[in-house]
Amino acid sequence: MKEISVNLSCETGRSYRADRVKSLFNVTAKAGQQFSAQCHLPTDEEDWQIGLVVGPSGSGKSSIGRAVWDGRAYHSRFRWGNAPIIDEIGRDVKFDAVTGALSAVGLGAVPTWLRPFKVISTGEKFRAELARLLLCGRKRIVVDEFTSVVDRRVARIGAAAFAKAWRRRSGQVILLSCHRDIIPWVHPDWMLNTEDYSFRRGCLQRRPEIKITIHRTNWRPWATFEKHHYLKLPHMIAATNYIALHEGEPVAHLAVATTTGLKSARMCRLVVMPEWQGAGVGLRFMNWVAGQWLKGNNRYHKRMTTVFHTSHPGLAAALRRNACWLYLGGRILGQSGLSSAATLAKAHGGNHGSKYGGHMRAVQGFRYIGENHA
Repeated sequence: MKEISVNLSCETGRSYRADRVKSLFNVTAKAGQQFSAQCHLPTDEEDWQIGLVVGPSGSGKSSIGRAVWDGRAYHSRFRWGNAPIIDEIGRDVKFDAVTGALSAVGLGAVPTWLRPFKVISTGEKFRAELARLLLCGRKRIVVDEFTSVVDRRVARIGAAAFAKAWRRRSGQVILLSCHRDIIPWVHPDWMLNTEDYSFRRGCLQRRPEIKITIHRTNWRPWATFEKHHYLKLPHMIAATNYIALHEGEPVAHLAVATTTGLKSARMCRLVVMPEWQGAGVGLRFMNWVAGQWLKGNNRYHKRMTTVFHTSHPGLAAALRRNACWLYLGGRILGQSGLSSAATLAKAHGGNHGSKYGGHMRAVQGFRYIGENHA
């Protein structure tokens, strides 16, 4: 344990207003001039990854953060240019690492990646900052005002996503926050409370469960989710829709149709609402629905495996890590629509003007094999 000592002082004003305040409230000349704090933190130890300093405003969190590691690790915020955030984050980092970091902290909305930092929402800025922290390459960092400017649900989910992603890499981070609601979501290795300067190792609070209800429905709720989907496509024919709700609020959506001959199910149109991204809800939602089809709990009363194709690099990486999904392969440059156009033209006795495929998206395919095979 290393002792952290903070001693600050400043000059009080000698203006009319300052002198009048001192007179009205009987304030001595030295009041407000000095601030001091002492604590012990394990900054010289290597057996931890995430530390949390929490307490009310004005209790010395930032001062302690600036004193840790000789002040070299203190971080307030990044500087952002006018380029899209996909370019601004980690310019020297590989593309897959950038998209992986964005997805890991819950910023999986592809259109947002193409916007400059200055035009995205406050919640998206918070997650973009977290993604950049993961990619900055620093082994020791102190993050001030953690989750201070965002909605509390976004703060809790974002904190949990960042903590999970940080633990996958090496390095130590100290988070400074005035909000205690993030404690069980961050689940720090140690915590300092600047209200009474008490210190404890580990987190005594259990990470809260996220309880969602899943409903089978039609395309009517899709309007709520469609603007968050990265492709604009027509509805799937003869699909069964599912939505996940948390206390009546929309969380996620997906649709399931069948392949020719009812040989297997085909899952598509997965959308997780922005404030829930990064919590792991989407993958568990997919696993539950695919598991129901594997058991035959569908309108066909037939057991079917489920296939899923995606261009989203973050989702593809998550499916690769999940033992319930089997990687089938992928197309690096999409597929040509010429053969389908020729087939349709022949079937209709002339130029039909339609085709399937013809996109330039790299698509990866997966098949759900179930927990028993995982």
